[in-house]
Amino acid sequence: MASDLQNKISGDLNDSLKSADPLLRETLRFLSAAIHNREIEKRTKTGQAELSGEEVLEVLAREAKKRKEAAELYEKGNRPELAKKEIAELQIIKKYLPEEMSGAEIEKAVEAAVAKLQPAGAKDLGRVMGEAMKILKGRAEAGVVHRLVKERLEKLGNS
Repeated sequence: MASDLQNKISGDLNDSLKSADPLLRETLRFLSAAIHNREIEKRTKTGQAELSGEEVLEVLAREAKKRKEAAELYEKGNRPELAKKEIAELQIIKKYLPEEMSGAEIEKAVEAAVAKLQPAGAKDLGRVMGEAMKILKGRAEAGVVHRLVKERLEKLGNS
């Protein structure tokens, strides 16, 4: 049985086929294809094709990150029309992602990861990042979390 999020995307895709919004339709097709590709990848590795809700969220977060990075590159390359399209697709994808946490909530998650792992310093950045991202479950951008973890570990090294 498909996850609720997967069912919502499929239902919205079917609705978009009747609408006059080609951007929505194409974005939802890309999302469905990315989810389907992830199912094939999982079936190849484990024999199970069914994705959990968390795995679907990972696919969506990855697609959102691709759109954000592409928009930034298009802006740098002086292609605002392409950047605008990527940003519009990103906004559609964000509708399916959980709301991002505030800075204070992210800091609490980083503190919880540090408290749990008791890192010795900057060399434990990867372990702390992994734990913090597990706690946050895709509700914060990795770049923001990385910056906060790095700052926190630097404080540990100086104390």
